[in-house]
Parts: sequence; C-alpha cells; structure tokens
Amino acid sequence: MTDPTDLATMPGVIPYVDNHEGPRRLLTVEIPPVSGNAVRYYVPMASIDGRQYVVSWGAVSFEIPADRNVHVSVHLQTNHATGYTSTPFASIVLVPHPGPLRLVTRLTNSEGTLTPVG
Repeated sequence: MTDPTDLATMPGVIPYVDNHEGPRRLLTVEIPPVSGNAVRYYVPMASIDGRQYVVSWGAVSFEIPADRNVHVSVHLQTNHATGYTSTPFASIVLVPHPGPLRLVTRLTNSEGTLTPVG
C-alpha cells in the first residue's frame, strides 16, 4: 500500500479522482486489440468505479483504493456502424489488497473477461 499521493505523481499513472482518504495501489490493465481492424474501428474505454476513461491500446495504469472493493470494466466504443452497435465488454470487482495488480483483457465479438496475471 502507498500513501494516497505517491502513485498520482508517477508518470503515466491515471490518478484516482473520487473521494478516498485511504491507502492506494497500482492497477495495470492490458487491452490488446481484438483484431487487426479493431484499431481502426474501436476505441478502448476503461472504467474505474463507474468513471470512464478513453484509453489507448496496450497497458494502462491506474491508481485505485487498496482498502475497499473497486469495480473495473473495459469496453470498446465504435462510431463505425449506423444505428445501435453492440460492443464487447469485460467487468470485475477487485477485493481489497495492498499489492499492485495486473489484469489482461480478453474480448471477443460478444463477450469478455478481465483476468489477473502474475
């Protein structure tokens, strides 16, 4: 666990911006493209406790609370098709833990998973 301000000062780490006074930990989410066309037609979105972030493909790091549950989700957004388009998503609730965590996102055309690695 780290002091609430330590991780927010690290380059490349998206700070936790909601109200939380307790310890924090580092979360890295890997978001690989689902296909060769995915990079052209989809934008990856990551959500931490309901707050959405437009992110890039690859590894993205977040500062998250270490002393309570945290909801993490990843989905793809597209403006390529006309009308409503279904996009894959993955979701997980992380339990309190003091150490850093790495998740790998696996998305198909209709479903997805966020799996801890390491």
